Amino acid sequence: MITLKTGRDVDAMRRAGKITAAARALAGEMVKPGVSTKAIDRAVHDFIVSQGARPSFLHYQGYPASVCISINDQVIHGIPGARRIKEGDIVSIDVGAYIDGFHGDCAGTYFAGQVPEEVRRLVQVTRQSFFEGLKMARAGNRVPDISHAIQAYVEEHGYSVVREYVGHGVGAEMHEEPEVPNYGTPGHGVRLIPGMTIAVEPMVNLGGAAIRVLQDGWTVVTEDGKPSAHYENTILITRGDPEILTPIQGDGGDGM
Repeated sequence: MITLKTGRDVDAMRRAGKITAAARALAGEMVKPGVSTKAIDRAVHDFIVSQGARPSFLHYQGYPASVCISINDQVIHGIPGARRIKEGDIVSIDVGAYIDGFHGDCAGTYFAGQVPEEVRRLVQVTRQSFFEGLKMARAGNRVPDISHAIQAYVEEHGYSVVREYVGHGVGAEMHEEPEVPNYGTPGHGVRLIPGMTIAVEPMVNLGGAAIRVLQDGWTVVTEDGKPSAHYENTILITRGDPEILTPIQGDGGDGM
């Protein structure tokens, strides 16, 4: 069942989204050669708690950390640990915060120093594909209209969208209906209605679309070992333009 949000609900989601976006920006600023992923996780955890919120991901279905940190060929759900970021890495940061009964959810992919031009372009196209989808996130359109816009933009640039993992509704629960794939046929499926809040999150591979899950049960990697990028914001469907509930600040794709 899709839950439409009241004005009070949306105010709470704005608070959650603001904290979540600030946590993403903090993590992005820490993406530098020599920094451990565990240090980023600790800093984000402490920041979210300092804002009176709690990390949405910590212990969610058993996940052991506050942030998903995925490097290079890791698509999503990378677990922070002793690994240190190296020059030329791309690092995807996915974070959520929960406050006043509601979640925020967002992600971005960041450059650690100088990265190859083809990888830089992948990250930039992934970010822009979100905004191509956002153009279709209007009342009266349908969820697959968003999905198709993302897919078309990504494939036009020669990249592949991940199909096994998708965007989703977000609100009082971290994952709600509807699912928001990054591929689809426009003009069909769930209609967008004011009050819907969804996380739109392109996951884009430099090579093929095939993925696999590592033995830790969480980390998703590309089957061909080529890099992947991730970009996400929580948005509100309104009677006019969609509203991004995770305000954009140092959100990846621009070398920040």
